[in-house]
Amino acid sequence: MTNIDIDAYLERIGATRPEKADYEALCYLQERHLMSVPFETLSFAQREIPSLSDDFIFDKIVRQRRGGGCGELNAGFALLLRSLGFRVTYLGGRVLHNGKNAFRGVHNGHLVLQVELDRPYLVDVGFRWASRKPLERNTRGVQKDEHGEYQLIHTPLGDVEMVHDGILRWQVETHPRDMDDFEPVMWYFATSPDVHSAGQLWASIVTPAGRVSLFNRLLTRIEGGRRDSRVLSDDAEFIEVFEDCFGIRLTSVPDLPEAAEGGS
Repeated sequence: MTNIDIDAYLERIGATRPEKADYEALCYLQERHLMSVPFETLSFAQREIPSLSDDFIFDKIVRQRRGGGCGELNAGFALLLRSLGFRVTYLGGRVLHNGKNAFRGVHNGHLVLQVELDRPYLVDVGFRWASRKPLERNTRGVQKDEHGEYQLIHTPLGDVEMVHDGILRWQVETHPRDMDDFEPVMWYFATSPDVHSAGQLWASIVTPAGRVSLFNRLLTRIEGGRRDSRVLSDDAEFIEVFEDCFGIRLTSVPDLPEAAEGGS
């Protein structure tokens, strides 16, 4: 594992160093990460292929103060957790959706962390419907969270499915993966004409009152259960709002397709 500047990473997420690697510390760090580092696919929108190496991830999230996709964000969080003494493994999975506009993502298209404490917990800081707190992997019942109700379904083949507010969101295998297993998917997401992420921009971050999300030019704010959306058609306003919401300064707006209603 690459040695990192732990204090710099903690400063990036507005956190203080925990005294020990326990459940309370994990909850605290997960929440701070979700509220400080945005999910954003700017690299995919610009047809750039991100790396998942420790040095690249640390530089992008901490030094450049960027965000990233699920693989980048969870890889970065794993880097921080391991540096603080947590035992972390990577789990490979796929995004699923059984609600309106049903969807099945590619294998290893999603990365989830398993953190071993007194029991195994699933942690995800790179997903729009992620829980704010760790989920107990072996708990079959509903786990209530600030972001809704979560349930982990254990399939006959040994996988785990995550259901959020009654909607299936992702499925992961339970055997550990290496980071190399996820590198080809980064290339696929950035370049394939058959994948929905190529050339499109998603961004999302947790706020104290809810969440702010962007799909191409469609900005959506969810606060206290209220949802407001509007299209950022003016480039200057887009750049200003993107920096204000996600902390990233753009010099120009990527060539984006028209935002589909409901994309955020």
